[in-house]
Amino acid sequence: MLAHWVKGVLIGLSIAAPVGPIGVLCIRRTLSDGRWAGLVSGLGAATADALYGCVAGFGLTFVSSFLLRQQGTLRGLGGAFLCYLGVRTLVAAPADNAAPVGGKGLAGAYVSTLLLTITNPMTILSFVAVFAGLGMAASGVNYRRAGTLVLGVFTGSALWWLLLSSAVALFRERVTLAALRWVNRFSGLIILAFGLVALAGVLL
Repeated sequence: MLAHWVKGVLIGLSIAAPVGPIGVLCIRRTLSDGRWAGLVSGLGAATADALYGCVAGFGLTFVSSFLLRQQGTLRGLGGAFLCYLGVRTLVAAPADNAAPVGGKGLAGAYVSTLLLTITNPMTILSFVAVFAGLGMAASGVNYRRAGTLVLGVFTGSALWWLLLSSAVALFRERVTLAALRWVNRFSGLIILAFGLVALAGVLL
């Protein structure tokens, strides 16, 4: 089973690593609110990756079919949420100190990235393709092997967000308030652009 776990770790890393809106959000939150905010944001995305891994690995075709049928609605909701986060980030004033490690703020960071990742139905297609390539077809699925792979997916995804938030946090003390203000503007524009592209894909 160790080999399947390692495969899952590599899958989780490969799907989490490309820098998209979640990566930009994680970097921005790490710089403005501290390492824990960035890490917890990433763990929200890792949880969504694991959930989609479960759908693909355990052959939950009724769930994947529903998600794919509703992909326009989900993409629209995700795009609107990204636009909201983008504008909010764009006008946010940089914090003088890292946000306190409190339950409410961290819970919000976790839930927001969890919802953003879940509202991207293309993620399920990535997992279906990868798991099918590994012989994890919906019929005759090996639940133990699928569970090990899904655990590996979460581990790999969480490991990426840990590495990213830790690396960004190393530079946080050297970043001035003026630089943070530009980080907010730049990341806000990028997140807003991702949201507008998602909405355009639904409307056009």
